[in-house]
Amino acid sequence: MSLNKEYINVLAKDLMFELSEDEVNDIIDEFDVLSQQLELLQSIDTSGVLEMIYPFEEETTFLREDEVVNVISQKDAISNAFKVKSGHILVPKVVK
Repeated sequence: MSLNKEYINVLAKDLMFELSEDEVNDIIDEFDVLSQQLELLQSIDTSGVLEMIYPFEEETTFLREDEVVNVISQKDAISNAFKVKSGHILVPKVVK
């Protein structure tokens, strides 16, 4: 897959970004490098290698237990929100 300037500009507009011509060219160049690296990874023979479900062989035991402290009510949590609906804060949609 290759990117073109028009597609990058459409994505930027959808995400409410303004990109210069140099930034668009940099994104295309970086995407080409990333594509080459992914092709290299795809060429690695992984037959006979077991997949890992968990990234560590031993379960992590040194993490702290969560302790509930300083709990505020839902009413206090949403008291300064601009828009609230059914107890949830509404935010404007910024991405299509």
